[in-house]
Amino acid sequence: MGRMLAHAPISCASRRRLARWLVGSPIRDVERDLVLETLANTDGNRTESARLLGVSVRTLRNRTAEYAADGIDVPRHPTQSAP
Repeated sequence: MGRMLAHAPISCASRRRLARWLVGSPIRDVERDLVLETLANTDGNRTESARLLGVSVRTLRNRTAEYAADGIDVPRHPTQSAP
């Protein structure tokens, strides 16, 4: 994975600070941003992104299809052809 960065485990306190910062954000928006950032950081690798997010590849595919239908640019793996 070209752009994957090694991350130190996030402390519970850091997670809580992040959660406080996100209060008021719709869960749908937070999920979308997390999915898109994870895909960007795995160079569009759906399998690796699904593993990191703790969802199935099918769930990830369904989410990205929704985002694409809404006109959102979804990161693609360099070997994937455009639909």
